[in-house]
Amino acid sequence: MPTNTIRRRELNQLLPEGTIATRAWLIDHGFGRHAIDNLIKSEQLIAVASGVYTRTDAKPAWQGLVYFLQNNVGMNLTIGGLTALDLLGLSHYLPRLPSWVNEIVTDVRFVWHSERELLGKGTIVEPGQSDPLITYTRLQPWKEGQNDLILSSPERALLEILTDVPTQISFEHANQLMQGMTSLSPRNLQALLEQCKNIKVRRLFFWLAERHHHTWLEKLHPEKIDMGSGKRKLVENGKLDKKYNITIPKFL
Repeated sequence: MPTNTIRRRELNQLLPEGTIATRAWLIDHGFGRHAIDNLIKSEQLIAVASGVYTRTDAKPAWQGLVYFLQNNVGMNLTIGGLTALDLLGLSHYLPRLPSWVNEIVTDVRFVWHSERELLGKGTIVEPGQSDPLITYTRLQPWKEGQNDLILSSPERALLEILTDVPTQISFEHANQLMQGMTSLSPRNLQALLEQCKNIKVRRLFFWLAERHHHTWLEKLHPEKIDMGSGKRKLVENGKLDKKYNITIPKFL
């Protein structure tokens, strides 16, 4: 029977600093119920939610939660939107998960967005490769001994952000983000915009892009992208842009 020292070593290997595990996952990885109870009693494990544990000597990190959900729970979960742009070094702005996710780490808030709302499922490719609906992995693991976190490409993340304009993301914020998007891939943008299910996002994307005259804009083919019909009222008391039939804030 493994000694406490061996169990502690096994625990540290299975559960790196900042990560979490469920009781079921620990059992699947060779820790019996009695062993888990002993680890809790000896304060080597601490419950951070019902049936969810972390090492007592380590504070859970949000990256650890995402890593566990992506790799150990099998959730189809991708880091997207503003957080993806921030992790890719492209933004200096930051504002149906298990209920315990927001109980464990208190300095961030997890918000679930269904991928079907905008683009559908993407594919995971290695950094430097290209695919029309890519979701990137980070170039470096978030912590030594861990795999990369999966996150949206800059092109996909930008469109994800535009779905939240103006309810969660302001026009000013979206405009500032677009201003910094100087090196997007026109190939990926074209494929994503053709795949995009949200007419508002398509129109708003082009309206913002034209304001900043990015070089990649010249390589897009808007005639192949369905812009829908009719007007879209995005703000109250705004001004109608007749080209894209969207109401925008007057100050812009």
